Amino acid sequence: MSLHIIDILIIVGYMLLILGVGFYASRKAGDNMESYFLGGKTMPWYMLGLSNSSGMFDVNAVSWRLAMLILYGVQSVWIPWVWPVWNQVFVMIFLSTWLRRSEAMTGAEWMRVRFGDGLGGRLSHIIVVIFAVIEVMLSIGMFFTGIGGLAAELLPPLSFGGFDSATVYAFIICFSTMLYSIKGGLHAIVLTEVLQFFIMIACCIIVLYLGMSQVSQSTLDQFIPSGWLDFWPKQEISYAWGSTYELFNKETLENGFKMLAGMVGLMVGKGLVASLAGPVPGFDMQRSLSSQTPKDAAKMSGFTILVLFIPLYMMIGGFALMAIEIIPEQIPTLEKVEKIFYVVVKQLPVGVKGLILVSLLSAFMSTFSAFVNVGPAYLINDLYKRYVNPHATDSQYVTYGKWAAVLIVSLGIIIGTQVTSLNEIILFITGAFYGGYAAPNVLKWIWSRFNGYGYFAGMLVGMSSAMVGSTVVKWAVQDFPTLAAMADTQAITLMSFVFIFIATISTCIIVSLLTPPVDDAISFNFYKKTRPWGFWKPIYSKIAKVEAIQPNTNFKRDAFNVAIGIIWQMSMVVLPLYLVFRQWSTFTLFLITLLVTSYILKKNWYDKLEE
Repeated sequence: MSLHIIDILIIVGYMLLILGVGFYASRKAGDNMESYFLGGKTMPWYMLGLSNSSGMFDVNAVSWRLAMLILYGVQSVWIPWVWPVWNQVFVMIFLSTWLRRSEAMTGAEWMRVRFGDGLGGRLSHIIVVIFAVIEVMLSIGMFFTGIGGLAAELLPPLSFGGFDSATVYAFIICFSTMLYSIKGGLHAIVLTEVLQFFIMIACCIIVLYLGMSQVSQSTLDQFIPSGWLDFWPKQEISYAWGSTYELFNKETLENGFKMLAGMVGLMVGKGLVASLAGPVPGFDMQRSLSSQTPKDAAKMSGFTILVLFIPLYMMIGGFALMAIEIIPEQIPTLEKVEKIFYVVVKQLPVGVKGLILVSLLSAFMSTFSAFVNVGPAYLINDLYKRYVNPHATDSQYVTYGKWAAVLIVSLGIIIGTQVTSLNEIILFITGAFYGGYAAPNVLKWIWSRFNGYGYFAGMLVGMSSAMVGSTVVKWAVQDFPTLAAMADTQAITLMSFVFIFIATISTCIIVSLLTPPVDDAISFNFYKKTRPWGFWKPIYSKIAKVEAIQPNTNFKRDAFNVAIGIIWQMSMVVLPLYLVFRQWSTFTLFLITLLVTSYILKKNWYDKLEE
């Protein structure tokens, strides 16, 4: 795609600005690991929240969510529940405070607080390091593949040394992002992500304005089939697109979401388990650990939800409006519905096109840089410092951390060059791989008898079963036609979770009961520091004999707040869509829902936050 000189200058200016801000912020990085990896735990919660939401504004998800919206209508807002998209609500209501109270630097170090330094504790510690590093490398590979494909579609051809445009652009963008991320640590990452967040907000508003000003209500009425604007998931989605849109009908079947209502039940079940497990050892967990206090960690997580979803769906809705206008003439040339995103961007006016490309670059760079800072913390703090060289200086550890970042990014890029399908790696990471993480990380919070041996065995079985989960499920349902048909679609990821979870939780419980429990002194310390609810009576009963302590009785309040929080978040997802499509009565209903749930959370969550 050819770009006007104005668009090129906007993109080049943005890259120079971000590099300048990143290197400027690097002055605050410091020579100790807490400052480099956690920002010294001095940054305000709202800065961390803006940074966290910027990292979650995934550029790969924009074209995917746009395609889902076009295919399934407003009901597509239920599809991200498969991840689940509302796990941040659990983190906001109670998990972030539990996590922050540990005073740990990483999720692996947190295991030492929970299981101690015995063999079981060391095994649990090592397995989390392995999981975290693999997750970071897979994610970097995913982002490398995604931004390369995006850049090759939207920027002028740029091949070099036998590499195609996608690979060359991905190298340039990843290398530029890595420079300031490694140089400045979390300080540089947060400051650049806050700047990138406001750039993305401005572009969201521009896209919304362009869509609503260019597409009339009559065009919407002519294109949108009956039921497309309905909110509640149907038992079977079957829109009358007509023969012109046969691609839509084909992809609706292939995606596996045709029977959406039935799948939502599975999504909720998986979501409850996966959300209770807490954040995986990535940038979201790091932002909680970087907060000044446990209370700030909770506020940061809530603020992330508040500032993320409305602008994200403003952009998606605006793109959808523009796509609706051009789909009749473009549909014969499309290989996949996701490609309509590129067509829309290419037809934007001069200047606006450059700003939108800058917004997409911002979304990518913020997510990529967040991961760059995570992996080295595990390698240096949890492996090198603990097992190889515990007597090095802090400045040496920071230097080693920078080299570790280069290594992890390099390995992630190698993975990215070997991936043939972006969708393939996304489904594996969010579905099967994260599925193996769920059971042991639920039990670590709520079951006092759980030990490091059970955690290690559960994680090992979980990661292993992720490799074979889809094969086992397809074999198990081959004699059930409906389930077998679902297993041949992307729904296999959701179905595999059931198998992975059963295998994992069984292993956790059996191994824990067959091995010695965690020493009482370690469990006492963890319970007093973290104060979780769950099956902790054997522990707090013993503690109560020697000192005054009350059990955490907030389960019912937290469960209620989680339910309200999910409705609160969902209203922010749907609200901009009904605004875009001019459904004023439904928009008003969800606006009232947002205000009511906000008031309830203010009174029943925010006002009752504890350190």
